[in-house]
Amino acid sequence: MTGVELLIVALVVAVASCLQGTIGFGLGMLSAPVVALLDPTLLPGSLVLLAGALTVLGVLRDRTAIDFRGTGWALLGRVPGTVAGALLVAALPPRVLALALAATVLAAVGLSALGWRPRPRPATVAAAGAASGLMGTATSIGGPPMALVWHGTSRARMRGTMSAFFLAGAVMSLVALLAVGSLDGRTLRFAAVLLPAMVLGFALSGVVNSRIDKRVVRALGMTASALGAGLVLLQAL
Repeated sequence: MTGVELLIVALVVAVASCLQGTIGFGLGMLSAPVVALLDPTLLPGSLVLLAGALTVLGVLRDRTAIDFRGTGWALLGRVPGTVAGALLVAALPPRVLALALAATVLAAVGLSALGWRPRPRPATVAAAGAASGLMGTATSIGGPPMALVWHGTSRARMRGTMSAFFLAGAVMSLVALLAVGSLDGRTLRFAAVLLPAMVLGFALSGVVNSRIDKRVVRALGMTASALGAGLVLLQAL
């Protein structure tokens, strides 16, 4: 990856981290298509590492609003989903994973545009946790299923609960990726280089939270995600 390409990725990670700090998810949806376009072999490990660090910051900021019961049900579903996602990473070549990534993002954007919002019941939350575990481990994009079930809650509760879930989920995904040999020194170095951009984006989200309407930020994030996924599809096909 050239210096210019790395700068582009860092900028996208900063924007994506700001988006996640504002609405509870977005790092994977916005960043993964760009990384996949430039070097798919760095996925999903590098972004799972960044997501783990980002969710720590999110949990610390919104800890008083976390729905721990809902997080527990989601994590119950996350375990089998994480195992399935790790097996996919080990079995599929990077090009196929890139296609899966693009399809995942486009499907998530489509569901959001259609306005589907399931109720956050235990069975629904557990099912969303399983889908998030599979998608998050295989493609580094695990936010959309959880956003669908927690969309109707307050912004602070949605952010805090999703951060708690993604923190535990990131640890599970990292353990699974280590078990199948999908994390290496190159992936770790790439994540470390992008860490300052992630921290900067999260810091900016504090300003965005108080000044920009949530619907505007969400619409921008979904639009950018769809465009990024479209580029990945063009390259892979």
